[in-house]
This record gives sequence, C-alpha cells and structure tokens, in this order.
Amino acid sequence: MTATATPPAAVPAHRDGNVLRWLGGYSASTLGDSVYYLALSWTAVRSGTPAQAGLVMAVSAVPRALLMLGGGVIADRFGPRRVVIVSDAVRCLVVLGVAGLLLLSSPTLWVLATVALVFGTVDALFLPAVGALPPRIAARDQLARVQGMRGLAQRSALVLGAPLGGFAVALGGPAAAFGVAGLLFAASLPLLLALRIAPLPGGGPSRDGTALRDLTDGLRYLRRHRVLGPLMIVVALSDLGFVGPLNVGLALLADARGWGASGIGWVLAGFGTGAGAASLLLTVRGRIPRAGAVLGWTITLGAASLGALAYVPELPFAVALALSVGLLAGLSGALCGALTQTECDPAYLGRVTAVTSFVSLGLAPLSYPLTGAAVGLWGLGPVFVASAAICALGGVYGLSVTALRRAELPGGKRPGTA
Repeated sequence: MTATATPPAAVPAHRDGNVLRWLGGYSASTLGDSVYYLALSWTAVRSGTPAQAGLVMAVSAVPRALLMLGGGVIADRFGPRRVVIVSDAVRCLVVLGVAGLLLLSSPTLWVLATVALVFGTVDALFLPAVGALPPRIAARDQLARVQGMRGLAQRSALVLGAPLGGFAVALGGPAAAFGVAGLLFAASLPLLLALRIAPLPGGGPSRDGTALRDLTDGLRYLRRHRVLGPLMIVVALSDLGFVGPLNVGLALLADARGWGASGIGWVLAGFGTGAGAASLLLTVRGRIPRAGAVLGWTITLGAASLGALAYVPELPFAVALALSVGLLAGLSGALCGALTQTECDPAYLGRVTAVTSFVSLGLAPLSYPLTGAAVGLWGLGPVFVASAAICALGGVYGLSVTALRRAELPGGKRPGTA
C-alpha cells in the first residue's frame, strides 16, 4: 500500500499573515469611513441649517440602495480584491480633495452633497466586494473566525472613529478630519495590494453575458439554494423588526424616561459591548456547533429582549438588557455572515452579499419614519413589541426550515481522522 501525505492543517485565521493583512486594510478603511462621516456631518451642520445637513447626510443612501445589486455583479465579474482597492483609492482621493478645498475656502452644501453622492456610489461597489473577499483569502473552516474578526474591526471603528474625528476637528478643523480619513483610506491600499487571492474553481464566472444576465443568474441561484434562500428571508425580517427601535425608538424611549443624551450613550454602549463580545466569541472559538439552530434561537431571544426594553423604567436595567440584545443580535449577525460565506459558491458571493446588504442598508432603513409615526400614534410599548414580533418571526421561520436549521459551519478535522 502506498502511503499518502496528509495535507497540512489550515492555519488559524488569527495567525494567517494573509488574513491579518486583509484585517488591517479593512480596519483602516472602516475607521476612515467613521472619521469621514463625522467630518461630513460637522461640516454640513456648520455650513447650513439642520434640515440641509440632514439632507446632505441622507444623499449617500440613494445610490447605495439603487446600485447595490449592480455592485455585486461587478465584484463577481472583476474580482472583489480589485473592486475594494479601486473603491478605497477613489475614497482616498475624494476625501483628500475635500480637505484641500477646505484649506482654501468654505465648501457649499452642493459640494458636500456631491461628495456624499460619490461615497454612496462607491459604497454600492465596496460592500458586496468586501463581503466576497474572505473565501478567497482563508480556508473554508476559518471563515466563521474571519467573520468574528471582521465584527471586532467594525466595533472598534465605531468606538474609535468619533473620538478620533472629533480630536482632528478640535486641532485643525474639518480639513484636518477629512485629511485623517483620507490617510486612513490610503493606509489600507498597500495591505490590500499585498493580499494573495485564491483562484475560483473553473476560473470564475464568464464575462460573455450581460450584467443584467449575471444579476438574474445570481438571484436565481439564491432563490433555488436550500439554505441561502431562506436565510435571506430571515435577514429581511430580523432587520426590518430590529433597526427601527434601535435607531429611532431608543431616542424616543430615552426622552420619555428622562435619561437624556447620556442615557442613549449608555444604552448604545451596552449594545455595542454585547455585540463586540459576540464577535470575540466567534473569533476565539472559530466555530459554533449547530449554527443554523443557534441562529434561529438567538434572533428569537434577542427579539424578546428588544420588546422588553420599552418596559424597563430604570437606566441600569435598560443597559443590562441592551447588553443582552447586543450579544444575541451580534451572534446572530455573525452567524448569518458566516453561513452565507460557507454555503455560497464563491463565484456568486458578490451578488449574494449585495442582496444581503441591499436588504439591511436599503430596505430596512425605510422603517425609520414608520417607527417614529407609529410611536406617535400608539406609544412606545406597542411599537417595540410589534417590531420585536417581526424580528422574532425571522427566527421562527429560520427554525422551521429544515435545511437552514440543520446548517453547520465547517470545522477542521482532528489529526488522525479520516
């Protein structure tokens, strides 16, 4: 009998230089994004009325929602690494250009709106591409850990971005803040350029067809997939029920309870801490057994905690409950991403990620005005409970679909096993 060589075990993601380069580039880009948004909002507020500033900040959402699905096609056609690099290069040049303009004169609101429009367009390309990168740089059994590392990078950027941007504004005004954001985008480029990308089986998707055909092929693939199709419904229901209370209802709740702005900060800090802990758990463990079932239960239990938040009278209890919501929502979100990346054929991942991003960033925010109007009509408690019920429906639906409930994350084999 001829002995066969045992393939080496995959390097854990947190020790893989290629993954760490990706993480460094992604962290710099995400932190630059946070600083940019603070600089843009500050400059818009100082240049016009509050309503005009809000309009400038909302402009980027339009191209992001309209072009997101097309961005997934571009990521799959031309490769996610190339799209991410071009996206960060464009953002770097635009932001440094604004910084230079601010040193010479005060920009008009039209200039700021144009910058926001460009960023929204670039986001529509960047988000599907960055979601499609992990399977090209890490082994399949490391993708859950990569998802946890990505979550930690996102949370760190949210925590550090506002203070860093504020410090830059205090030292050198908005020009300095835009300059810092541009330098962070620039810092991501050499790390992304150094990434080693694994080729797709069969050479990847053909470019012979039209972009519309590629898009319909991707949607058809998603609809027919026994795990990914139901997973998209779970994502849609959970996001539609979750984002309204968190982004609009929380401010109204704090005002009604007399907690003030600092109270909102404490509740959000509790949520962020819980979500960060969930990302850390996935980073350390690398795999959650029975991932599909855990996903359904965490969404359902997180929805129950969300609904209860409207009935908590004291701030410390609200913070503790928000910590629970963050932990459960953070874990379910990370598992959604990990299952998407491990179940999806990498040739379709840009388009599938685009659908997820479109639902989360394009459709779910439409619930903001509805949440505010509903609170005015029926009060906080009924609206929080109704939103939680929609969110819980996503978890229950996920548990009812056998293929999704039984979905597992891949795990590395132990030495000596077949």
